[in-house]
Amino acid sequence: MSLAVVHSRAQVGIEALPVTVEVHLANGLPSLSIVGLPEATVKESKDRVRSALLTARFEFPARRITINLAPADLPKEGGRFDLPIAIGILAASKQIRSKNLDRFEFIGELALTGKLRPVGGALTAALQTRAEGRTLILPTSNADEAALATGVTVMGSGHLLEVTAHLRDGDTLKPHSIKLPDNSVSDGPDLSDVVGQHHAKRALEIAAAGGHSLLFIGPPGTGKTMLASRLPGILPHMDDEEALENAAIQSIAGKGFSLSMWKQRPFRSPHHTASAVALVGGGSHPRPGEISLAHGGVLFLDELPEFDRRVLEVLREPLESGSINISRAARQVEFPARFQLVAAMNPCPCGYLGDASGRCHCTPDRIRSYRWRVSGPLLDRIDMHVEVPTVPRDQLLRKKAPGIETSAIVQQRVEAARRRQLTRSGCANYALTNKQIEKICVLDDASRQFLDQAMTRLGLSARAYHRVIKVARTIADLAGDQDLATAHLGEALQYRCLDRTTALH
Repeated sequence: MSLAVVHSRAQVGIEALPVTVEVHLANGLPSLSIVGLPEATVKESKDRVRSALLTARFEFPARRITINLAPADLPKEGGRFDLPIAIGILAASKQIRSKNLDRFEFIGELALTGKLRPVGGALTAALQTRAEGRTLILPTSNADEAALATGVTVMGSGHLLEVTAHLRDGDTLKPHSIKLPDNSVSDGPDLSDVVGQHHAKRALEIAAAGGHSLLFIGPPGTGKTMLASRLPGILPHMDDEEALENAAIQSIAGKGFSLSMWKQRPFRSPHHTASAVALVGGGSHPRPGEISLAHGGVLFLDELPEFDRRVLEVLREPLESGSINISRAARQVEFPARFQLVAAMNPCPCGYLGDASGRCHCTPDRIRSYRWRVSGPLLDRIDMHVEVPTVPRDQLLRKKAPGIETSAIVQQRVEAARRRQLTRSGCANYALTNKQIEKICVLDDASRQFLDQAMTRLGLSARAYHRVIKVARTIADLAGDQDLATAHLGEALQYRCLDRTTALH
């Protein structure tokens, strides 16, 4: 009787949970069974492992082989357990030494030739391995991604024979290290490319400084999408913790993480036909959706009223909490979803309401029906509603004037304002609690009376009231002002155009 114990990791949501691979060899008719709640892909690993061992000129034991993946109540999926299973069989059959196996963790899928193929979640596995103080051995294709986790020894291997040689000799594989790219200067779309729209640009800067959600309303071709795509370029630079968290989500999404995206704010723009599961995540084995893939960056919803209303409603909780809980019969997972929402919509079904050409012939009932496709509770959670008018033709044909602000210049002001917020309250203004608002956003008598009149006239809800104050606080931070003034509140109220429109009707 022989027994070997190998350490590995299972991917469950954003976590890489520990799995102990126990391989037991006993006398009896030759067989191989895998227990411990394996999915179909894990059950198929026995055939991949057998072929890989034989191709690599190892002996596949003609004995009764039992493989237990512990803990038994944790579902196991994917081909990530191929490598630890193969190492366990070789150690149990005395073909390799087993005394140092406790120092390592293994993940990787085996080809029939013995080559190692990449798996998802390498970065999260490396982060958890670091906490255990072990060395992580995984496919070479995953090594760059896993090496993003500092303080852990990561070794990449291209073939099963390289792994067994290292376990035998102890120096075949070398610790993998990477040089992180300098992505501090963005080469993405620049704000200076947008002609005119000074009011919308100002709103975009305020949204970036305070982390506020934003809705652009205007006719087709006025630059709503151009403006939204330039928001990542003026957001504050990512710190290492944010970058690691974002990279971990990209890693478990199935496509891995590219170093070219290190410290780059994500910009996700799902089509309006996207389902609720595509937006928030899910599936029998829950995967992150668009709101989690946009974590730390921007989620842009173009043609907002064209989205299914039930799909949009699922955004309400994540907008408030910054995370999404996905519950299934077998498991519950939580994904981070701290994204900045930017949406765009036309003012009416034809799109030309308020256009100087007079092309719009939509009736008030049609306009009202069109806008009601987006629920009031969702609009209430969007901090800023900004009108984007048609750019005059002569302004479009005019040469770009010198001295137009670039994204880099605006980003400097945004970062200065964000630093003030973090020093004062430890968070961006969008995340201020009611208690923090009472303490930080103190109104004098004139400002309180002004805001009270605005609430009465516009019919603002308590949530909208707090959002106006948060936006006003960001405007003051951009100006470097310590106290809130009526001018800050007045500008913040300008960015609630839907409330003004509703009040007029």
